[in-house]
Amino acid sequence: MSVVERVGAMTTTHDADTPRTAQDGEQGTAAASSDNVTDTGTSADPTVSDPPAGTSDKADAGASPDRPGGFLARVRHGRDPIAWILGVLAAAVASVFVIVDLAWNQGSFIAPLDDVYIHLQYGKQLGSGELFRFNPGDPISTGASSMLYTFVLAFGHLLGFTGNGLLGYAVVLGIVCAAFATGLAYHLGRVLVGRATGVWTGVLTAVSGPLMWGAASGMEVGLTALLATGAVYLFVREHLAGRFRWTPVVGVALAFVRPEGMVLAIALSGAMLWTTLRRRREHKADGADGGGAPASRRAALWTLLPLLAPICQYAFYRIATGTFSANGVQSKSLMSDRPQFYIGDFVNRAMDNLRGAVGFFNGMSGQNYAFPGMLVIFVLGLAYVLVKHRTWRPLVIAMVVGFAGIVASVSTLSTALIHELRYFQPFLPIYILFTVIGLYALSRLVARGRFRTAALHLLPAIALLYSLVALPQWAWRFGWEAATIRDTNVSVAQWLRGNLPPNSVVGVKDVGAVAYYSGHRVVDTIGLTSNGFAEASNHGPGALYEQLRSLPPEDRPDYFAVYEQWPGAPMGAFVDTGVFVTEPTMTFELNVPRDSSGWSIVPFDELNVYEADWTLAGTGDRSPVDGDVRAHLDVGSLQSELDHEYEANMEQPGVQPYTDLRRQDGIIDSSRYILGGETFRVATSSPARTRR
Repeated sequence: MSVVERVGAMTTTHDADTPRTAQDGEQGTAAASSDNVTDTGTSADPTVSDPPAGTSDKADAGASPDRPGGFLARVRHGRDPIAWILGVLAAAVASVFVIVDLAWNQGSFIAPLDDVYIHLQYGKQLGSGELFRFNPGDPISTGASSMLYTFVLAFGHLLGFTGNGLLGYAVVLGIVCAAFATGLAYHLGRVLVGRATGVWTGVLTAVSGPLMWGAASGMEVGLTALLATGAVYLFVREHLAGRFRWTPVVGVALAFVRPEGMVLAIALSGAMLWTTLRRRREHKADGADGGGAPASRRAALWTLLPLLAPICQYAFYRIATGTFSANGVQSKSLMSDRPQFYIGDFVNRAMDNLRGAVGFFNGMSGQNYAFPGMLVIFVLGLAYVLVKHRTWRPLVIAMVVGFAGIVASVSTLSTALIHELRYFQPFLPIYILFTVIGLYALSRLVARGRFRTAALHLLPAIALLYSLVALPQWAWRFGWEAATIRDTNVSVAQWLRGNLPPNSVVGVKDVGAVAYYSGHRVVDTIGLTSNGFAEASNHGPGALYEQLRSLPPEDRPDYFAVYEQWPGAPMGAFVDTGVFVTEPTMTFELNVPRDSSGWSIVPFDELNVYEADWTLAGTGDRSPVDGDVRAHLDVGSLQSELDHEYEANMEQPGVQPYTDLRRQDGIIDSSRYILGGETFRVATSSPARTRR
């Protein structure tokens, strides 16, 4: 007897909050469940049935399983429009963000992040036949943190969207994806618990300020949210059949759309493999393995399909750039953003980020990201499903591993808690789903009857009230941040376009809008889009100068549009040494006021455009005395230090040997601050001998 037949043979009496499940295989589907009626196919464990959940609640009644093709049939007949209504609600809320943006910017839509324009530039370049080349003719670079989204934007460019049109395409795409993610979140809540849970999940997702901020921003947030929610939904749909056809495919897309999505996709892959292997063991126990063993092995291998995404992606990085590490990781990772790695310093900063993330998602940070105690309720929801419904044990464990991995990996980035926590935004529908389930579990503590039904709706209603109160502020912040980008990065790009010679090369800190709108070739001094600059920038102005100087003269920036503050190396030394002409050609001040805490979406109050002067470039390489130079170590030049096995041996743990840039007697050269000693290897007169 097959496992599906055995599951279908079991009957347990449930109330209306029992999970609604469906089998997508050929061997049948689960039967509908309502108040005190027989529910079949609710347990993946052939020996243990889920315990009754209690007396029925009319509020949860009426949920029916989604048989293959059943959902579309119901929509056609108008029997189940809830998902579509919730999707429209989400799209309407996100559209309000767009309207607020237009109001802030005199009818022009401006992205609230400069990073949006980095994506647009890569998408435009890819659509023009330049594979991951930020400037025409550049080497391939890894500044696009979402490979899949780059191709999606390239498709928009091929359709004819350019300039602001491509930005509009990205925004509409993000809103549509978020709307569908909301509908899928409703279905997940309905299938896992009941219709009321699904409705509340959909409503809270639709009015989530941070999610709609990301959906309307032009970033890949909406697409990632759809793929993450879709992967979980497909897992649930295909779980009982024991054979995963489409979940691995969506898992591959999820892994390619964001590094955080890769973590969740791998966790789901493990859950799929666990389920498939368990089914195979059960078939063997029934003596029904027979000729199905090869098919079972193929099914198990198919669940590992998402693992191909990281393998292919990082192999591409290695082949194209010579390193497995993307530029963004080199620039932002706490393991590489300083000259020397100290384990204690890394743990301290990572734990600061982790505590900050926990505070945000538990509503205890003063930021309106979540209602107070939301993280605790989320964990309760996971525990409820794990204990109450054993059939979803692989899913719950995958969610625990996936969310823990996402939070841990993001916490290792120096940018973890900025930009409205955009790395976390795509996973809010799933976070909200299990939070609503946690609220549902709390309602089970209330006495049966009308009071329990009231509690079932009262607790999510309180969460809804909190979201509605926070929503206007999120919309206001969206417009305010967009206006900030307009007055700074976008304005700089337009000025450069109209005031610099056409073939000028521009060195920049914020690279997105300048590259997308200015029409000039750019060099990213932070290193997100220009290979080799991330490490140099992290080492300080001396190393950055040496990296810039190593460029062919025709590729060196003629002008710089930069600011002093982090991220990236401080630029004051370039002014002091005369690499920048002392007086800026143009100054852009931050006119949009900061918020009450002093925070702004950009880290500076003033951005200056300088003309570059490379007249003294290389003067530090000249020998101060006559004679032949047999060995030359240029301290501050990362390549020269690597060639000579240079190491700074700092005596005080935690002190960094940052580089500096100095000028004296008409000589400009880099140096390091050393507290301790330094070692290096140089060649001697004999090629076979070296000295340290």
